[in-house]
Amino acid sequence: MIRLTGAQALVRIWVAEQVPFAFGIVGGKLAPLIYAISQQPSIRYVGVRHEAAGPMMAAAVHAGSGRMAVALGEMGPGGLNLASGMGVAFGNNLPLLAITTNQHRAAAYPHSGMFMDLDTRAVMAPITKWNATVHDGRRIPELARRAFREALGGRPGPVHLDIPQDVLAGICEFADDEFELAPARYRAMLGPRPAAESVAQAAALLRAAKRPLIVAGGGVVASGAAEAVRTLAALLHAPVVPTQMALGVVPSSSLHFIGHGGIIAGQPVKTAFEEADVILNVGCRYSSWMWDEMGPLARRHHRLININIDPSALGAPALHEVAMVADAGAALADLLAAMGHAPQIACESDWLARMRGVRATYDAGLRAMAREAHDVMHPAALAQAIAEAMPADALAVYDGGHTTFWSNDFTPVLDVRTRFHEPGMSHLGFGLPCAMALQLQHPGRPVVNITGDGSFGFTLNELDTARRYKLPVITVIHNNAAWGIIRAGQRKQLDFEMGTALDGTDYAAIAGGFGCFGETVMQAEDVAPAMARALASGLPAVLDCRTRFVPHPAGPMFGSMNKYGFEALTRLPA
Repeated sequence: MIRLTGAQALVRIWVAEQVPFAFGIVGGKLAPLIYAISQQPSIRYVGVRHEAAGPMMAAAVHAGSGRMAVALGEMGPGGLNLASGMGVAFGNNLPLLAITTNQHRAAAYPHSGMFMDLDTRAVMAPITKWNATVHDGRRIPELARRAFREALGGRPGPVHLDIPQDVLAGICEFADDEFELAPARYRAMLGPRPAAESVAQAAALLRAAKRPLIVAGGGVVASGAAEAVRTLAALLHAPVVPTQMALGVVPSSSLHFIGHGGIIAGQPVKTAFEEADVILNVGCRYSSWMWDEMGPLARRHHRLININIDPSALGAPALHEVAMVADAGAALADLLAAMGHAPQIACESDWLARMRGVRATYDAGLRAMAREAHDVMHPAALAQAIAEAMPADALAVYDGGHTTFWSNDFTPVLDVRTRFHEPGMSHLGFGLPCAMALQLQHPGRPVVNITGDGSFGFTLNELDTARRYKLPVITVIHNNAAWGIIRAGQRKQLDFEMGTALDGTDYAAIAGGFGCFGETVMQAEDVAPAMARALASGLPAVLDCRTRFVPHPAGPMFGSMNKYGFEALTRLPA
């Protein structure tokens, strides 16, 4: 037998799972766990300035690499702060393990009224895939393994263990070989394959399709199936719409690319859905990014083939003709085998070219906006300048609300896990923590966080974390000194304005106060030289780019999804 504290036993499971990072803030009750982490050189502890940044960073680790990381929260307020970032992981199906501590067992569950009392398990339950309180240190290996199994099995997502302080610190005896179990012994390492009958039905539908359309979601990235999507698109002569969680599944330079992210890609995507007869949906749930005022863009008349590892994502909100509960990669491999190398297909000869033409017209309109003359930068001009200034190997994060629309259109995307967005929860401020996590994973590559001034305010304190850990991420701010889209909405809907002004803040000076590089940029032609200076500084950097608010052309389409069902609701009798 071996004797370990509960914290040491927990960390031994992390080592077996090859956890690379633990993110959090040191706390008195977490001391046994911080000490146990310090004994394991394979796990790097990163101390953030607000607990919410921890799960944002852990979620970004999985988005960037497919590995699971850990986020820590002290009891009480630490757990409450952690919850904000947990929503990011939950909303985007990104697995991570959250650990909170709590009062000792004599004063917890039920709590006795001490300061910092909190039923943290209950707080986390709605924003985790699975969570539990550990009442006995001897169960830590069992429950930690279950946490990884739950996080990574089926539809992935965050999990949480709440561990009272005395359970973390208490010493337990474990069998000598308790921590020698490989993960393959207690959780499945491969996703399910689809039923052969479903594959045959899907292949027949695709061969007969005159106007096929492929929608690729985050499940494609998670299963490493981007190349299979590209191969199938070439066989079918089909346009492809990657969701915001699948940026790069087809490069933006591909002949099959007609726009990223559903409705925010504007008219090209809406036209493709309107005209398609067969839609292949892979690893994507139909969230409101894929809706308009009529509901899901995949209508009842479409012949929809839906592939998802989560059974609950099939049949709602989009109806299907063929459904497969399967890993995206396994399903695509079987589907390609069923199709053959040179299938006889019925696709209209000009289908892809017509959709590409719609995209080209849309792009031309965007670039015309970027050329508009004005004293203050147009957001299209800034987005284009950022895209041109970014090094070819740079990783980029799109943060904010309206700002991300411009980033989505102008930033080139050549491969998966190079561009990152947060569509599921749409938590403002995700950008800087995500960028730092990417920089930790890729210390030799430039990392750019493209954000809005409002969004940056949520997590700008993490500039201190970036500087302390020597993470030279570059934040480029679309600074229109306002909650721009909210201001526009207030004026349009009710002809008033309140609480939308954000003028008078010098973000470059704030960066300097944190010991980072800061520069104010007034014109689009100055973006590239400023970025070069930021890169040369070797410091975390902020480029405060002064721009004006201009509505994105896809804004009305994006707004239309909020109308789904609303008019019928307002017609109900009082």
